[in-house]
Amino acid sequence: MRHFLVTAALGALLATAAPIGVLAETPADQLVVATTMSNILTLDPAAITGRETVQVLNNIYDTLVVLSPQDRSVQPRLAERWEIADDRKSIRFHLRGDAKFASGNPVTAGDVAWSLKRLLARNLAQSSFLKTRGFTLEDADKAFVAEDDHTFVINLAKPDDPNLLLMILAQNGPGSILDSKTALENEKDGDLGAAWLTLNSAGSGPFTLTQWKSNEYIILTRNDDYWGEKAAMKRVLMRHLPESQSQRLLLEKGDIDVAYSLQAPDLKSLEADKAITIASTPGSGFYYLSVSMKDERFANKKVREALRYLIDYEGLDKAVMPYYGKLHQRPLSTGVIGALVDQGYKLDVAKAKTLLAEAGYPDGFKTTLRVLSEDPFMKAATAIQNTLAQAGIEAELISGSGDQIYGAMRERNFELLLGRGGGGQQPHPDNNLRSIAYNPDNSDDAKLTNYQSWRTSFYDEKLNKLIEEALVERDPAKQAKLYEGVQAYMDEIVMSIQPFSEVVDTAAFRSDVKGMIVSPWLSRFEGVAKER
Repeated sequence: MRHFLVTAALGALLATAAPIGVLAETPADQLVVATTMSNILTLDPAAITGRETVQVLNNIYDTLVVLSPQDRSVQPRLAERWEIADDRKSIRFHLRGDAKFASGNPVTAGDVAWSLKRLLARNLAQSSFLKTRGFTLEDADKAFVAEDDHTFVINLAKPDDPNLLLMILAQNGPGSILDSKTALENEKDGDLGAAWLTLNSAGSGPFTLTQWKSNEYIILTRNDDYWGEKAAMKRVLMRHLPESQSQRLLLEKGDIDVAYSLQAPDLKSLEADKAITIASTPGSGFYYLSVSMKDERFANKKVREALRYLIDYEGLDKAVMPYYGKLHQRPLSTGVIGALVDQGYKLDVAKAKTLLAEAGYPDGFKTTLRVLSEDPFMKAATAIQNTLAQAGIEAELISGSGDQIYGAMRERNFELLLGRGGGGQQPHPDNNLRSIAYNPDNSDDAKLTNYQSWRTSFYDEKLNKLIEEALVERDPAKQAKLYEGVQAYMDEIVMSIQPFSEVVDTAAFRSDVKGMIVSPWLSRFEGVAKER
């Protein structure tokens, strides 16, 4: 019977597809979203990777708190209020009394403690959010305490900024709260329900997972017993449509409501269509040019400084980065405490040549530049290849998939690399700095692949200390000043990573769709409605 219902639901949604030239219209109570699902490998919150999977989990799992899509402030969700202890060593959460999981089981503080302990026990990608803050499985029972059914206390593992921990707990993956009873009922061989949770959900969100077929579609069905306001959409169909042109054509015809993976040319072609809205919002991280400090040429500070002046920041911003990014040269995301304005670097070939000559390379040199074989990476890399050549640096482009390009970076086996990263999922300076600048152990054996500074073999003990001091400063004004000082020092020592654009997320959707949240990290379909 369940298989019949799933098939019928999918058929009803896909039936909206119309012959070419015929304007279709999706049902008023169903949302059809086109996206890329290549990175959706599991729906177990402890094992997920990538923002596309977070976007799915946001609809089927709740977190203790959430980040506001408007200003990214921390707002209540399962926890209706919380208190940070005066000594900043613990946070006490008071859970809603009416929250239930989709199974009908009540959401309890025990479920919260179990979910966080499970995250550490599975020891997969998402556990790093807690491990980097000092939490361990051995001490989990002391760190995660259910005082009663509706009071949960998290004891910080080391001196930290509790506000950053709140931001981490707001993100699905590390912060997803699971129905422990349902998960354990489906446990096999001590896997904590992992095999079952790959294809099923045990959350308390406004939707439940009805069916997922890898690299084809995901169907979400409204949870009519949801503790909060009911979603307007009865169902959401997320379709795997990796080709930008296909998404554009289906959006124009009305076969889909939302397109999340459109490339710049297709977005540009939709700008004049009044039936379609295009929206961009700040994303997470930066597009950057990075160097390997294992290469003696790039270990030379003057060479790294020369590279700063061999990027046409304004040209890239105007010609390559629209819909993808916005000109940005600092290592902190816009709007976080202590963020400074850009240094104003511009393309200056003459200055770069002078610096290269001072470094002992008056005629430049040959090198390789690794880059993903997709936009905007290839176009940006080609532009930078041209400006490098003006100073005598002959860079051969090596393009490939994410595993090939970032794999080489994780192995510390590259020369130059154009990439995207640098944190930003949490609106706190430490999130950027831990990703892009902090490196506690520069040895090859450390394998600290989460730290891009480790990937680039960049190590500065003073910088590590400055980052740690800023994190634990309790006075907000003093903390902001410390983060300003961190940026000034990073500018002085010339980091191995030079941002040139801050990531923006862009989506296009039918203009009758209201309440869309564009950022995949924050997107929830519970507030989406159609005006017809």
